[in-house]
Amino acid sequence: MATEGELGGTGGRQGSWPAEPGALGVGGERGILDTSVLIDIEHLDPERLPTETFITAISLAELAAGPQATEDEAERARRQERLLWAATTWEPLPFDGQAARSYGTVFAAVRAAGRRARPRLADLFIAAIALSRGLPLYTRNPDDFRGLEALVPIVVV
Repeated sequence: MATEGELGGTGGRQGSWPAEPGALGVGGERGILDTSVLIDIEHLDPERLPTETFITAISLAELAAGPQATEDEAERARRQERLLWAATTWEPLPFDGQAARSYGTVFAAVRAAGRRARPRLADLFIAAIALSRGLPLYTRNPDDFRGLEALVPIVVV
């Protein structure tokens, strides 16, 4: 398990959508929330989430692209609000040298499972960050991480 310093500073700040910060998770553990969890967080049971949560710079980038991916003004505003909430709730874990080295292992596992890596590049970067930090990955889309279960604990919420 990675130490707090290896996680990139002070650790994940807790938050929930739309509840007050500190309301997220009661599981008593640490974990990375995948982009799919951030998108659906208001529909999730907090008891299924870790107490200490982290997000990755990759998820923050995916959320930043979200408002640009729709022409619907109301949806664009909702996505922008979600991005601002995530950006002010967490300091994202970076895709750093340690994660880059872990990506080779993730890539090999995906190929060994008979899957193509390129279409799932963002998901694999997130998995590499989880692997490099020794943290489980919480997701709504376990299929995105199929073939990686032996490397990274995948928790479906």
